[in-house]
Amino acid sequence: MNRNELVDAVAGKTELRKSEASKAVDAVFDAIADALKGGDEVRLVGFGTFSVAARAASEGRNPRTGEKIKIAASKQPKFKPGKGLRDSLNYSPPAISKFDRPAPRRW
Repeated sequence: MNRNELVDAVAGKTELRKSEASKAVDAVFDAIADALKGGDEVRLVGFGTFSVAARAASEGRNPRTGEKIKIAASKQPKFKPGKGLRDSLNYSPPAISKFDRPAPRRW
């Protein structure tokens, strides 16, 4: 799903026009990005947690030349899915036991 499909889905599930839904989606993305830039976590109960992970500086190698290069320290966005999201993705209907089935007909 890309951004335009997300806007269409939001507009379809709410009574918003596409232009309003687009503004709402942008506002959510901006709010999450601003919170992460400020060093905060964004916790959406049942959906997941957005956070920032610090990566230390390290040494790497240029694959063509084999020359050592320095990789600068950086901050990376991280997402950890919540239990509600994980459960919704891994849902399987309960198995039917032999006691839940109707008894066979005997003629």
